[in-house]
Amino acid sequence: MPIMNVHGKSLIAGVPIASDSRPFYALSPLTGEELEPPFHEAGEAEIERALDLAEHAFAFFGTATTEVRAAFLEKIAEEIVGLGDDLLQRAHLETGLPLARLTGERGRTVGQLRLFAEIVREGSWCDARIDTALPDRQPLPRPDLRRMLAPLGPVAVFGASNFPLAFSTAGGDTASAFAAGNPVIVKAHPAHPGTGELVGTAIARAAAACGLPGGVFSMLHGGAETALELVRHPLVRAVGFTGSRKAGRALFDAAAARPDPIPVFAEMSSLNPVFILPGALRERLPQLVEGLKNSVTMGVGQFCTKPGLVFGLGGGEFSEFAQNFAAAMRTVAPGTMLSPGICRAFHDGLETMEGVPGVIALAMSDTAPHTTKTQGEAIVFATDAENFLQQPALHEEVFGPYTLLINAPDFPQLVHLAQRLEGQLTATIHATGEDLANADDLLAVLRRKAGRIVINGFPTGVEVSPAMHHGGPFPATTDERFTSVGTAAIQRFARPICLQSMPASALPPELLDDNPRGLMRLVNGQLTRDAIR
Repeated sequence: MPIMNVHGKSLIAGVPIASDSRPFYALSPLTGEELEPPFHEAGEAEIERALDLAEHAFAFFGTATTEVRAAFLEKIAEEIVGLGDDLLQRAHLETGLPLARLTGERGRTVGQLRLFAEIVREGSWCDARIDTALPDRQPLPRPDLRRMLAPLGPVAVFGASNFPLAFSTAGGDTASAFAAGNPVIVKAHPAHPGTGELVGTAIARAAAACGLPGGVFSMLHGGAETALELVRHPLVRAVGFTGSRKAGRALFDAAAARPDPIPVFAEMSSLNPVFILPGALRERLPQLVEGLKNSVTMGVGQFCTKPGLVFGLGGGEFSEFAQNFAAAMRTVAPGTMLSPGICRAFHDGLETMEGVPGVIALAMSDTAPHTTKTQGEAIVFATDAENFLQQPALHEEVFGPYTLLINAPDFPQLVHLAQRLEGQLTATIHATGEDLANADDLLAVLRRKAGRIVINGFPTGVEVSPAMHHGGPFPATTDERFTSVGTAAIQRFARPICLQSMPASALPPELLDDNPRGLMRLVNGQLTRDAIR
């Protein structure tokens, strides 16, 4: 069913262009039907055109005033809201996500665009540093040195399947890349191409309304080969990706193999372990059961922060917790997953887990899914600590409403289990004050394993704010120093540049003596908003 201006073509500098490639269709997980119109993958000519125009646009956009960039971000938000229910309906058809969830996600999407507009206007993100000249210093004078962050150039962004708005065409990667002053080329996600196009047209309209060159934004349809060609293109200067470990690593390897390697900021695989200590079990077992059930099954388990591992200490409390949690998971009805491919991968993962020695299925949804092609059922497995350590398959992510309970015999073994984990986006501890007072060893390990540590909460739900860190050691991300959520995400798409003995007439306003933007700057080692006298 056609909706609004979905045309099935790549959008290059605001112009819909179709290649002569074989068409593909979006498949609705709600019905299994192909959705009109057919979409056409971008070929080499379309990629080349998009990058040439992006490089041309960078000459203007990379040096545009902060007000130009901020107004552009706000106009994108306005245009997305202006798409109205057509955007939500198309996203619902392509992903199966409820309209209420999509409405909330649209709010998050426009909210983070407006937040980055505020960050651009405030300006301190550029980390301006000035060391004024010391011509009389002995034994050698010091030259005038002025340093700040500057944009990289064209950035390739890959849409995520599980957030068709907030992590896709105009999601956090795109917003932060624009905020830093970079043109963006989005590779639309093939599971929701119509949603991507609608948002893409909103961005293109915003660029035109703000008087920006069209090449500041393009959106290409395509699969794995299109993705790799985009990453290998010499004009692409950085990549933002959210998705599977396999796909993220392929992009990372392609970028590293270039004659001029570029950074790939890929968010990939995370099991988000939860550690439940004895005091917490004694004090609030029912609340832990309900909270964990909701966190594991929220969005049919298709959140990157879904708890995939739950560790507890041996004894009656954890056994009772496991029984109660299994009973709660049985009450969760199967849900529609984002795509047939994701659903198939989920059931393949469950089949693998069922074949691992020493693993038992504690419970699954009492209601069988009416189809295994698009519906995922809640399920919980269990094993002991020694078996978890010996079975590599148990350390693999299963994307969907699944989790694994692991019973450790004592606290030193619990710490050892944490040491054996790979890098994670999050790690959670449920504990009383007394539990935490005796958990220094566990906390020390988790600080090295995870990008965000949650105490007495659940990791699903990521606040878009200055203090948020959504990243972690590999394989959670390819660069644990950076976040893909929150205002610090802008730092991925900028690089430092130092201007030595540059005349004032050639300095950007951020580095001028009189500080016309009123920034907080590091001047001769002191943070200040004062002008240099």
